Amino acid sequence: MSGSVDLNSDLGESFGAWSMGDDAALLRVVSSANVACGFHAGDPSTMLATCREAAANGVTVGAHVSYRDLAGFGRRPMEIPAGELRDEVLYQLAALAGIARVAGTAVRYVKPHGALYNRIVHDAGQARAVVDAVVAFDPTLALLGLAGSAVERAADEAGVRFVREAFVDRGYRPDGTLVPRTEPGALLSDEREIAARALRMVTEGRVVAADGTDLAVEVDSLCVHGDTPGAVAMARGVRDALAAAGVRVEPFA
Repeated sequence: MSGSVDLNSDLGESFGAWSMGDDAALLRVVSSANVACGFHAGDPSTMLATCREAAANGVTVGAHVSYRDLAGFGRRPMEIPAGELRDEVLYQLAALAGIARVAGTAVRYVKPHGALYNRIVHDAGQARAVVDAVVAFDPTLALLGLAGSAVERAADEAGVRFVREAFVDRGYRPDGTLVPRTEPGALLSDEREIAARALRMVTEGRVVAADGTDLAVEVDSLCVHGDTPGAVAMARGVRDALAAAGVRVEPFA
């Protein structure tokens, strides 16, 4: 059983006149904020406001980097040469780092988003491109991702700290990967089920997959997606369940 765990959420995903999620409320619950960097969502004003709110609440800021896909919210598979992907991740890191500094905080880690996140579970070339960008920008940054993935192996080889993430509001396949959002069982909504599931992930290192398989999971950080309906209540329920079991919620970075 772990005495503490991080609780993160994907935030800063509004864009222009389009509003996404309740960032202010979530930033009073989570310990780490994955802030969109403008490629799948977010704009300069949203990035700055989110970083300021995170700083005010003592929440650690991470760069939520993505394929360049505003129209598809970063969830469409894309074929990007490794060198170009490295440079685009660098661009996003530099943009958020500058804005975070103005907001009185700093970028402490990197978490890929959506299609990029899922791609680097298996694709060693794309995984290395992301890790190369982190090393080039700041090798002391942590990298948040799925345990047992290609990106974890690439991070280990490069000496980059890898933080293992588990999803409280997403379904798992028997192999430990996430159920695609296009398939049944991908998204969970029952707050009590989610809280109990999160607690078991942390205290037992287990989770039930969509087909009923009982899986082992390694988790340093739990994620509640900011765009999931009821995300604030889910996050509060998870935090309350952890607290009742004596598990502290605190940032990993």
